[in-house]
Amino acid sequence: MSHITRKVIKTESAPSAIGPYSQAIVANGVVYCSGQIPLNPKTGELITGSIAEQTRLVLNNLRSVLEASGSSMDQVVKAGVFLKDLSDFNDMNKVYGEFFPTDPPARACVEVSRLPKDVDVEIDCIALVLS
Repeated sequence: MSHITRKVIKTESAPSAIGPYSQAIVANGVVYCSGQIPLNPKTGELITGSIAEQTRLVLNNLRSVLEASGSSMDQVVKAGVFLKDLSDFNDMNKVYGEFFPTDPPARACVEVSRLPKDVDVEIDCIALVLS
């Protein structure tokens, strides 16, 4: 029987969890990142600017969690994007494309009625851990 590994990831470079969950879990070479919202990791304050500004902060936070996990944005295999208003799709997508310029991961993008702290965007992902 093979040995299963599980490691909890916590980094100060991304916002702390606001509930009973981890920023990420690494299990057998795969990192499962919890959703990130536009919180400034240094101050804990919400960024309430444009959807582009919010998306950029969310993806920077996700990048920090991935790096703390031993992974990177180019190792993301699946992402989930949750938008409060799907009419923000094009502006979100433009910034998203900056973080995944080539060979982007599989992705789902859905409109939801409400997100934590009433933010406009949340993104989670699954990635491979670099060997």
